[in-house]
Amino acid sequence: MIFKRICVLLVLILIAVTVTAQSTETDVEESSLQQSVELMIIREQSRAESRDMKLIALEFIVDAINRGNRSDEIRVALEHLGTEGIINPVRENGRVTNNNPDIRLRVATYLGVLGTPEAANTLIRMCMAENEPTVLTEIIKALGNIGINENEQTIVAITRVMTNFNTLNPNNLLALSALEAYEKIAQADGGIRDPLTIHTIMRIAEGPYIRPVQNRARQLLWDLRGLN
Repeated sequence: MIFKRICVLLVLILIAVTVTAQSTETDVEESSLQQSVELMIIREQSRAESRDMKLIALEFIVDAINRGNRSDEIRVALEHLGTEGIINPVRENGRVTNNNPDIRLRVATYLGVLGTPEAANTLIRMCMAENEPTVLTEIIKALGNIGINENEQTIVAITRVMTNFNTLNPNNLLALSALEAYEKIAQADGGIRDPLTIHTIMRIAEGPYIRPVQNRARQLLWDLRGLN
């Protein structure tokens, strides 16, 4: 009798395990399908001509990132939105119709949150093509937050921007974001070895910037001595 009860119990357990496994497999399939549909919608929205649709795509993107989605499809959609109007401009009667700096600024923020090496590469591409100081400030902040400096590419991109602005249009917020990015990258990378970057920091320390920015540059030069 006891043996029979044990056999019945084992059968019931086996059935329960089988049902649970099937349910879990179904849940995984449904979740995968839902994510695929979400990514497809984001992709199409990011490529739409409508500005409102692009803004909705950004809302979907940040929601996906907050849920832990770090897929490259998200990064590709952000790259498309972040290069519109600067790398791939659309013109109508000689006027660029897809130049949206506010969208590119949000893209830079989300790429920084994404934080992958691919996201850093996208930010570098944006950095090299962008001309709006507010957008560049956010791009440089995002690069500093990611902290990746493979083959000195990040440092070189930031320094190229600062060289142009130091000469033509000094900007305090842009300079401060560059100094903070330099510091974060130096801490992660064991210092800064690019002579032009050191020269750029020196120019900020002595250039036409407000005193707090100059002092920040001087402090960074002091701190870098212990890292190089």
